[in-house]
Amino acid sequence: MSYSMVNAPSEKGGLRSQCLSFIEVLGQSIANIAPTATPAITIPVVFATSGNATWIAYVFATLAIILLSLQINIFSKRSATTGALYTYISEGIGSAGGFVSGSGLVFSYLVTGSAVLCGFANYANNLLAYAGIQLSPALIIIMGTAAAWFMTYKGVELSAKVMLVFEAISVMLITLLGILVLTHHGFSLGTSQFNLKGVSFDSLRLGLVFAFFSFVGFESATTMGREAKEPLRNIPRAVIGSGIFVGIFFVAMSLIMVMGFAGSKTSLGESTAPLTYLAQQSHVGILGFLISIGAMVSFWSCGVASITAAARVMLHMSHEGYLPDAVGKCHKINKTPYVAIMVCSIVVGGLPVALELLRSTNMDVYNWTGSMAVYGFLINYLLVTVSAPLLLYKLKELKWPHVVTAVLSFILLCIPLIGSVYPFPAFPMAVLPIVFLGWLMISLVFYIFVKQHMGLQENPNTEQI
Repeated sequence: MSYSMVNAPSEKGGLRSQCLSFIEVLGQSIANIAPTATPAITIPVVFATSGNATWIAYVFATLAIILLSLQINIFSKRSATTGALYTYISEGIGSAGGFVSGSGLVFSYLVTGSAVLCGFANYANNLLAYAGIQLSPALIIIMGTAAAWFMTYKGVELSAKVMLVFEAISVMLITLLGILVLTHHGFSLGTSQFNLKGVSFDSLRLGLVFAFFSFVGFESATTMGREAKEPLRNIPRAVIGSGIFVGIFFVAMSLIMVMGFAGSKTSLGESTAPLTYLAQQSHVGILGFLISIGAMVSFWSCGVASITAAARVMLHMSHEGYLPDAVGKCHKINKTPYVAIMVCSIVVGGLPVALELLRSTNMDVYNWTGSMAVYGFLINYLLVTVSAPLLLYKLKELKWPHVVTAVLSFILLCIPLIGSVYPFPAFPMAVLPIVFLGWLMISLVFYIFVKQHMGLQENPNTEQI
């Protein structure tokens, strides 16, 4: 039984064909992960719950991402589309499940964009403080969103190159800081992190939720199916390569940062600028300033990558008939889905601005939108682990290693998903899973309505098996 790609309308919708090299495709996934943002904000959040087990949380998360990459690549090695996980899940479990998961994926990309723009505003104000200036986070978010819209509107080649360069510089600066911190402490990480003193399963479980948030979006290279050169080769490499690279980086930095804050008056879990503090402690304050610039740009780059990915999934949905035709239009010169980009930009910037105008703090909005993003990504990741062996079964290619890796991936992904809702969190965090479930229910009702009233056929544009 063969499996071949049939060019769907969405693959002929005006995007620039095969214009991105492997490095540029990798840049999309790396930027969506925003590796600089994790030591800048997320590792302290994980430490606040997991303490000395912070590095263990990142080891588990890295292992789960690698296993998940194997499931995603079962699809990405066989087909290349702009629909990403939405298309893959549709192939495995059908169009209804695929559409609901796809709408959840768009939701997650958008709220991720909102979250990282809050991080962008936080670090922008940290830098402005050097000049004695403070601006409204809402104003900074509006400016950051406008710049992200322009970048994604002008073209994917430009945005991919810019994001990759900024991330590479930032990661190198943070790596240099890590080496200096190790040198300052005599290359000793201490014993408290390895004997897991004061660590419980509950604390580790809670830390895993935010550890997974550090990786979300690593699969966004799959939305470049039309624009990548040699997509069946380069996209799978970008998916698994990005997960392995940032996983090693996160584990190493979590060990170094926890060690660097040991015995200090300031707790890592309470620090709003941990890298700046470590740079000052290591007597390289200028490095902390440069890293703050890198962190600010990294958050912004992640916003660009989130808008890029969400717009392409919406483009695919439009060409399948689920969204209005206007959403599927591409700019004649820039070859970008400019209508979808505009819609995504308005949502990404408008959500945090609206919440902050309602007297919410910038970091509260970061935590809320970041938590909601985790729900959507984890649901999609779990459905991929189910869809991958089902597809292989249909192709008569299923073997026991496929089943083992799928089951292990599913189990590891269930830990942060369950940990995020049990025990049931206090208000306002308790509202967030309800909001996400409400979105999925609305998506299902919308799908049924479209199927009944628009006469769409099952899986109109998916591959033939």
